[in-house]
Amino acid sequence: MILPNGHSRSRLMKEFIGLGPYIRESQCKGNRYFFDCLAVCVNSKPSPEKREFWGWWIDIEADEEGFVFHCQTGLFDKLGDWQPKAIKDAEIKKEIDRNLQEFKQKLQDFLSSIKLTLRPMGDDEVKNIN
Repeated sequence: MILPNGHSRSRLMKEFIGLGPYIRESQCKGNRYFFDCLAVCVNSKPSPEKREFWGWWIDIEADEEGFVFHCQTGLFDKLGDWQPKAIKDAEIKKEIDRNLQEFKQKLQDFLSSIKLTLRPMGDDEVKNIN
């Protein structure tokens, strides 16, 4: 897909990789891109491949104006899957929210620089990140 501003998928992918260690290339398909962050380890005792993490994930999808996003916070489980879960520890929630807001600002700044928008898919996505 070529966006209205002329950016191709491969060019966007290069730019998204440059935003930091957040993009999961294997989960990006067509005009959809997936970013996540394993922000806080739940327990460091298990071997690294069996650890769980609190964090966030964002799906963005290209449209005629730019991108719409859906964002969630929760647990990255032992199987390597994200589970939407309430984060009860206030300090952990604060760290995840801070990290998410920093990334969202980087993403917004990049997309604005190439004249594309970033909008939530609906009202519920706004609640998940604030």
